Amino acid sequence: MSTQTSNPTSCAGSDAEHWVARDAAVLSPSYTRSYPFVMDRGRGSEVWDIEGRRYIDMNSGIAVCATGHCHPDVVRAIQRQAERFLHMSGTDFYYPLEVEVAERLDRLVPGDEPHQAFLCNSGAEAVEAAFKLARYATGRPRMLAFMGAFHGRTMGSLSLTASKSVQRAGFEPLVPGVSHVPYAYCYRCPYHLQYPACDLACVSFIEKTLFKTIVPPREVAAIFVEPIQGEGGYVVPPPEFHPRLKELAERYGILYVDDEIQAGLGRTGRMFAIEHWGVVPDIVTIAKGIASGLPLGAAVARKSLMTWVPGSHGNTFGGNPLACAAALETLRLVESEFMANAAAMGEVMMERLRGMQRRCEQIGDVRGMGLMVGIELVKDQAGREPAPELRDAIVQAAFERGLLLLGCGTSTVRFCPALNIPRAIVDEALNIFEEALHAALSM
Repeated sequence: MSTQTSNPTSCAGSDAEHWVARDAAVLSPSYTRSYPFVMDRGRGSEVWDIEGRRYIDMNSGIAVCATGHCHPDVVRAIQRQAERFLHMSGTDFYYPLEVEVAERLDRLVPGDEPHQAFLCNSGAEAVEAAFKLARYATGRPRMLAFMGAFHGRTMGSLSLTASKSVQRAGFEPLVPGVSHVPYAYCYRCPYHLQYPACDLACVSFIEKTLFKTIVPPREVAAIFVEPIQGEGGYVVPPPEFHPRLKELAERYGILYVDDEIQAGLGRTGRMFAIEHWGVVPDIVTIAKGIASGLPLGAAVARKSLMTWVPGSHGNTFGGNPLACAAALETLRLVESEFMANAAAMGEVMMERLRGMQRRCEQIGDVRGMGLMVGIELVKDQAGREPAPELRDAIVQAAFERGLLLLGCGTSTVRFCPALNIPRAIVDEALNIFEEALHAALSM
């Protein structure tokens, strides 16, 4: 999900060149690679390439390794389960770990009503499950989603995605009945208005224009929304956005599907990012950080919505016992320690980055919650013209100095490190980032 193009010719060292060449020969060219980092091992927020060079990982596998690389408690949980059994398919048989994960999610997901979980392998599968469940439970065919959204790349989830045209090009026709509206991106308001005088035109447009012209609200099953847009640029909406959107959804009997795949599981300092807005979703989609690197996803819905019958949806590997063992340990660590660290280290990062913003005309916006932080690069702060080439140059310069970063949106650098990253490594990473920023500006 990186936004930079592959640049395999810049790798230094024969081993790295060797593996990049072998990769190019046998793996799909659809993958995006920002720089030729060939990983050998990792611990916490530090990783080493096959040449033995150390890097600070501020991606955590794109917000996946929530407890850092190879947390010993998670590794031991996986090892214990691996000695018992590796797979039994939870859609056809029973095993306690799958039940325990669902019970834990039932307790953690916002809302007083009991929940039930559909366990799967990835975020895209969780979104597909939510898409199907919304249609099944409501009997309605249409969906609403947002410009800048990323919900996955399978055909249903891709139909909701509107992050970059390259992700959709060549795959039409997609699933019909999906309409997109602008997100609450106040730094670049699509309506050219100012918050709060705008009175949240991004929400009122749905009711005043969309519903009155092309989308009958009685046909809309669900609104899919990220609490903070991820691939769209780490965009944090204003305080009223989610409550107003939820009110609109309830007024028309539309389900509120909260995509927590990148923002959830403690990353923002709350277990689920939507909690910052006090909104209770009808369905929550979860993946990425839930199992510290093992493939696991979930669509968690109010029990009253889980009306589908046996055989209407399922999969073979969802709720894999190794992934469930990792998830239980991950949730314990996040809830007891790492969520609080994410909130504290996020404040450190935001303060430091805003200091850089005051000194650097090319940092247009610094935004985020907890350890989900984005820095939008511009030509200058007054004009706000995006600077994607500068963003890419910073990412490359950081890599050359031992810091792994990725972009998102048009010209944003994102920081999504492990939730247990210590202060010393945060400071070291930000020092390198500032060096990379100055180096890119001097090119």
